[in-house]
Amino acid sequence: MAFSWQAVLACRKYLIIILVPLVFLPLPLVLPSKEAECGYVIIVMALFWCTEALPLAVTALLPILLFPVMNIMDSTTVCQEYLKDTNMLFLGGLMMAIAIENWNLHKRVALRVLLITGVRPALLLMGFMVVTAFLSMWISNTATTAMMVPIAQAVMEQLHKSEIESSTTVQMSEHTNKTFELQEKSPDSFKEPEEKGNSHVLTVEEERKRNEELEKKHLKLSKGMSLCICYSSSIGGIATLTGTTPNLVLQGQINDIFPRNGGIINFASWFSFAFPTMVVLLILAWIWLQILYLGFNFKKNFGCGASPAAKAKEKQAYEIIKEESKKLGKMKFAEIQVLILFVLLVVLWFTREPGFFPGWATVLFNKDDTSYVTDATVALFISILLFILPSDFSNQGREEEQTGGRAKFRAPPPLLEWKLVQEKMPWNIVFLLGGGFALAKGSEESGLSEWLGTKLTPLQAIPHPAIAFLLCLLIATFTECTSNVATTTLFLPILASMAEAICLNPLYVMLPCTLSASLAFMLPVATPPNAIVFSYGQLRVIDMAKAGFVLNILGVLTITLAINTWASSLFQLQTFPSWANKTGTCL
Repeated sequence: MAFSWQAVLACRKYLIIILVPLVFLPLPLVLPSKEAECGYVIIVMALFWCTEALPLAVTALLPILLFPVMNIMDSTTVCQEYLKDTNMLFLGGLMMAIAIENWNLHKRVALRVLLITGVRPALLLMGFMVVTAFLSMWISNTATTAMMVPIAQAVMEQLHKSEIESSTTVQMSEHTNKTFELQEKSPDSFKEPEEKGNSHVLTVEEERKRNEELEKKHLKLSKGMSLCICYSSSIGGIATLTGTTPNLVLQGQINDIFPRNGGIINFASWFSFAFPTMVVLLILAWIWLQILYLGFNFKKNFGCGASPAAKAKEKQAYEIIKEESKKLGKMKFAEIQVLILFVLLVVLWFTREPGFFPGWATVLFNKDDTSYVTDATVALFISILLFILPSDFSNQGREEEQTGGRAKFRAPPPLLEWKLVQEKMPWNIVFLLGGGFALAKGSEESGLSEWLGTKLTPLQAIPHPAIAFLLCLLIATFTECTSNVATTTLFLPILASMAEAICLNPLYVMLPCTLSASLAFMLPVATPPNAIVFSYGQLRVIDMAKAGFVLNILGVLTITLAINTWASSLFQLQTFPSWANKTGTCL
């Protein structure tokens, strides 16, 4: 019996692949309509994504097979959904991130900020959180976490080592003083051995207790540091359009479902909404982790009135960061170029169509209310420059080859090489994005979106803030056990249909739910950053669940606040926009 269950568990993926399509097959057979057929495809893909029976990217390719077979869309139209403007923005942004990682620019920034914040417990926590959040705005959350955790571990080990040394010194001093006191106070020589023996037992017991306390304190601080890094990488990713993939899914879905939206979601508008949200959530996360792992003694946490021994310990930990920074040496010519290109990319993104004044794209390129130049154009322009510009102009260190008595100088490599891009580019995300766009288009073409809309009209009676809050809770719970990209891909088209049906601005529910998909704080399997910090062995699942549960609630409340305050005025969320009124039923 035990063997049969083991066999079932071992082959569960194969069973899911076979059984799921068969179980739901009656749906298109009993209801032979395009809506039912499209619903069948969505259900099968949703269950494959949730269980990961097939790789996520392979599941995303199913519309290319099933939509033409079911006469929902022809193959050419489906395939066109897989490489859109949003995919190009993702590729361009990621190439910039790969160049930054390749030349260690991210590590230099991280260490420089940590040198500024210092190593006092609360400030150290804040320093790591700020650095991690900032880096994850521009490079992948996984890469940021993988780089920051070893730095944090080195600092924590040095702090622990210094604390043990300091404790040993104090203990030896106390033991010496006690010995002198015994010698002075004991007139009877026969009592001395007994008293010294008791003193020795007491000292050993004290030492054991003190060491246990130090280990406990070190473990607690290490847990807080590990969690602050993985949480900050997820929080930081929400701030920019290219920071995490769900943001790009939203932009692509909005452009796909509502093509007349006038590019309402671009880099500048998203940053204006998401950056303040990220800052508020990051501060709340810092306060919560500080309370949970450092306690309520804020004076001690900030190092106020610290003893000379504590200051010496902090100085040694500070030296570790300083030494790591020195190892990087002076900024290379290539690093300076990458930094300039990065700054140029951000400036061009912000000033393309800022909204409060005509951007450079509007003045120079866009005509007849058509946006010829998008954020993807800018990202690819800078990415192509990375393949053109040489990484060095000097001859120093370059290979020389003797050809007929002459020295031959090899040309310097460019800032970025395609071989490196091939190694580091997550191509599966491109297909995953495409699969989402294909599903959204299929829902529209089959009439499933319209059918869902009519069924969701009773929700009009519920207050809009309550709808947004409940949906955020649902998405935040769902994303704990499912990929955040798959979550947004599945839910956003349904939310768009619902909003259109009840005459609610689609952005009012789509924006908060996209951010909620990044609130995966409770489980190690929820996101790669969580898995990375969990692999170091200091955290238990209960530690992550306890800290993450409160942070999930704080995240949902912060997003609800954002959507009803600054986002409301930024995107005019209290009005139903004309670009969303496709049926003409909402006035």
